[in-house]
Amino acid sequence: MWQYKHFQELSAHDFHQIIKERTKTFVVEQGCAYQEVDDIDLRALHLIKKQKNSLKAYARIYKEDNKIKVGRLFVPGEYRNQGHGGELIKTALDYVACHYPNSEVTVQAESFLKGFYEKFGFETVSDLYYEYDIGHYNMTLVKRVPVLQN
Repeated sequence: MWQYKHFQELSAHDFHQIIKERTKTFVVEQGCAYQEVDDIDLRALHLIKKQKNSLKAYARIYKEDNKIKVGRLFVPGEYRNQGHGGELIKTALDYVACHYPNSEVTVQAESFLKGFYEKFGFETVSDLYYEYDIGHYNMTLVKRVPVLQN
């Protein structure tokens, strides 16, 4: 079940679960020592997919520099390759289309996920760059691509 919550709507348990899984993914799994919890969490919409109290997918959506940014997208390791990632980006883009129509939408994509985002209508708008030894591209949504359901 998908949940859309602003920071003040998150329970302490929800926020703990989000931060625990984000840290596990972005800091521990990827070996990146950086400030995972930041002030964006306070103003972002947190998009959460939970089933039976397990966090299956997560992203945060926020406005910055007159653009809508979708970030911190992840699926915990044990739930990958089950379709949660595609469902996550589609759900995030549906939310953005409804609440921020005609706004520019961007993601900061890890290089190995470039093709994944292209399937949803994103195009690369930067050269390859590195953050914490991980290649990234800035990508902008150019055209929403209908997603066929199986």
